[in-house]
Amino acid sequence: MSALLGLAVLVLDIIAIVDCLKSSASTGKKLLWILLILILPVVGMILYFLLGKKQAA
Repeated sequence: MSALLGLAVLVLDIIAIVDCLKSSASTGKKLLWILLILILPVVGMILYFLLGKKQAA
Protein backbone atom coordinates (compact mmCIF):
# COMPACT_ATOMS: atom_id res chain seq x y z
CA MET A 1 0.00 0.00 0.00
CA SER A 2 2.82 2.44 0.80
CA ALA A 3 4.43 1.73 -2.58
CA LEU A 4 1.20 2.77 -4.28
CA LEU A 5 1.08 5.96 -2.23
CA GLY A 6 4.71 6.71 -3.08
CA LEU A 7 4.01 6.18 -6.77
CA ALA A 8 1.02 8.53 -6.59
CA VAL A 9 3.15 11.23 -4.95
CA LEU A 10 5.85 10.77 -7.60
CA VAL A 11 3.35 11.09 -10.45
CA LEU A 12 1.74 14.20 -8.90
CA ASP A 13 5.17 15.76 -8.31
CA ILE A 14 6.10 15.20 -11.96
CA ILE A 15 2.81 16.78 -13.04
CA ALA A 16 3.48 19.79 -10.78
CA ILE A 17 7.02 20.23 -12.14
CA VAL A 18 5.88 20.01 -15.77
CA ASP A 19 3.07 22.47 -15.05
CA CYS A 20 5.56 24.80 -13.41
CA LEU A 21 7.92 24.62 -16.39
CA LYS A 22 5.06 25.45 -18.77
CA SER A 23 3.93 28.47 -16.73
CA SER A 24 4.68 32.06 -17.66
CA ALA A 25 6.49 32.74 -14.37
CA SER A 26 10.03 34.03 -14.35
CA THR A 27 12.92 31.57 -14.43
CA GLY A 28 13.80 32.34 -10.81
CA LYS A 29 10.29 31.61 -9.56
CA LYS A 30 10.17 28.40 -11.59
CA LEU A 31 13.48 27.29 -10.10
CA LEU A 32 12.31 28.02 -6.55
CA TRP A 33 9.05 26.12 -7.02
CA ILE A 34 10.81 23.14 -8.55
CA LEU A 35 13.34 23.04 -5.71
CA LEU A 36 10.51 23.22 -3.18
CA ILE A 37 8.67 20.37 -4.90
CA LEU A 38 11.84 18.24 -5.00
CA ILE A 39 12.90 18.93 -1.40
CA LEU A 40 9.42 18.62 0.15
CA PRO A 41 7.51 16.41 -2.30
CA VAL A 42 4.06 16.36 -0.68
CA VAL A 43 4.07 19.81 0.91
CA GLY A 44 5.76 21.45 -2.08
CA MET A 45 3.27 19.95 -4.52
CA ILE A 46 0.30 21.06 -2.43
CA LEU A 47 1.69 24.56 -2.01
CA TYR A 48 2.39 24.85 -5.72
CA PHE A 49 -1.14 23.87 -6.71
CA LEU A 50 -2.67 26.15 -4.05
CA LEU A 51 -0.38 29.18 -4.36
CA GLY A 52 1.98 28.86 -7.30
CA LYS A 53 -0.56 28.44 -10.06
CA LYS A 54 -2.28 31.68 -9.01
CA GLN A 55 0.98 33.62 -9.27
CA ALA A 56 1.89 32.15 -12.63
CA ALA A 57 -1.48 32.92 -14.22
